[in-house]
Amino acid sequence: MKIKLHYNSPVILTFALLSLGALLLGELTSGRSTWMLFSVYRSPMTDILTYPRFFLHVLGHAGYDHYIGNMLLLLVIGPPLEEKYGSRKILLAIAITALVCGLVEFIFFPYEALLGASGIVFMLIILSSLSGQRGGSIPITLLVVIALYLGREIVAGIFQRDNISQLTHIVGGLSGAILGMTLLRKRR
Repeated sequence: MKIKLHYNSPVILTFALLSLGALLLGELTSGRSTWMLFSVYRSPMTDILTYPRFFLHVLGHAGYDHYIGNMLLLLVIGPPLEEKYGSRKILLAIAITALVCGLVEFIFFPYEALLGASGIVFMLIILSSLSGQRGGSIPITLLVVIALYLGREIVAGIFQRDNISQLTHIVGGLSGAILGMTLLRKRR
């Protein structure tokens, strides 16, 4: 019997591989490439790299634990969504969420930098919860996921001071809700 491999989820798998490449490049450059290309932060609008960073920051990670934590969820949740909605729509959802998270960071947090795929992961979590929507109803799983995941992020954002951007998780989740309702509506 011949074993055949299938690149079953091109957007999600390519995202994971590009993120690994960004992490390895960061290791090779002692973090310089991560700062220059894969982190979004307040920089002059005349800096040509400011604009790609609005999208590329989702590929950067602070280390292997950060990368693995995001990729495990991405690789579990993403492929079924890519199969359901199609590669183009998932790529568009990732790009929009990256841009929104990047702009929020750039505008409202001038003294901080943002990197990582957690906004994308939260978008996919909420999008996944919405995928069971039927006839204009609101799935109870969506409400439970919002209460658990986003509720935890709101509480953590208020009471904890750490290097985790809870606002990015919330923005990613809201993007997932809005995009999910839009993607579902266009699908019918």
